[in-house]
Amino acid sequence: MGAEAECAAEPDPPETARDRVNRRWNEILQETRVAQTGVQILFGFLLSVAFTPLFRDLAMADRVIYVITVVLGATATATLIAPVSLHRFLSGQRMKDEMVGTAHKLMMCGMVLLALTIGCTLLLILHVVVPGLLADLLVGGVMLWFALCWYVLPLWLRRRSARRFARRSVRS
Repeated sequence: MGAEAECAAEPDPPETARDRVNRRWNEILQETRVAQTGVQILFGFLLSVAFTPLFRDLAMADRVIYVITVVLGATATATLIAPVSLHRFLSGQRMKDEMVGTAHKLMMCGMVLLALTIGCTLLLILHVVVPGLLADLLVGGVMLWFALCWYVLPLWLRRRSARRFARRSVRS
């Protein structure tokens, strides 16, 4: 029997509601740390671009892409750091359930904003480096990959797990 089958056969130990919300909160904080680092580095890079000599030579369309990218980067940064502020203001208020739900929504929104920021950054860079339509096609391919990895795959796995659970429940 493989490790996956053994894990599936052993039920998880019961988890109290308090344990569950504490676990979910800790998981969100760990995820936030990863996302924050990436968005902060990207945003710092974006802020420096306007002060490079090449920036003056950008076409107006690329300047518009740059402005959109910086605004997306700023909103992604604010959204992904928001759970920290939420925790700071609400810690000790016995609102962890609400904090977990709100932080989850902020993380989901922040990840969309981060993906869009990365896509626009890539578009801006590739417009400078790669000729014509190829830049747009490459960015489209990368954004499709983001959608598959960050959204389609997790939702597919969730649906598959729900079907498996439903089948087990019917058999029991």
